Amino acid sequence: MDYDKIQDAIRSVLVAIGEDPQREGLADTPRRVAKMYGELFSGIGQDAASALTTGFDEGHDETVILQNVPFDSICEHHFMPFFGSAHIAYTPTGRVVGVSKLARALDILASRPQIQERLTNQLADTLHDTLRPAGVAVVMSAEHMCMSIRGARKPGSKIVTTATRGSLKTQTAAREEFFALLRETQ
Repeated sequence: MDYDKIQDAIRSVLVAIGEDPQREGLADTPRRVAKMYGELFSGIGQDAASALTTGFDEGHDETVILQNVPFDSICEHHFMPFFGSAHIAYTPTGRVVGVSKLARALDILASRPQIQERLTNQLADTLHDTLRPAGVAVVMSAEHMCMSIRGARKPGSKIVTTATRGSLKTQTAAREEFFALLRETQ
């Protein structure tokens, strides 16, 4: 990450909107924004699959669901935040992964300029390709600031996206069980 270039760009934006980048309240803003971008985009160049390396042979072959995992990301279209929660499920074929690792993989993927649809698919694909489970399902629900405070100005509205792989996509009973469990435990 080139923090100097980010700071220069933010100074240019401040001038372009008619502000004085040297005034007291703004003088340190370019540095703060550069630091913030370092945090928000820390997933660039990271491999989300690397978060899924710690596993345990438990002989478990029933669906595991991690619910209500908070996440936040930055919309690549307007560079505004979107945030919400994810429900992550996989059906292991004997080997389970530490559940915090599921959340960590989500964090890595969300820490990039994103759109929610891609983020949902990337997480499902990462879990499917890395863990090699029988099935994977991801459901994400998020409020997008680009829709809440600008443009349509519809605060509180949420986008819900889903991605399923393997048995949780192809086997109707397994898929229905997953969605029923989500409804029952909400």
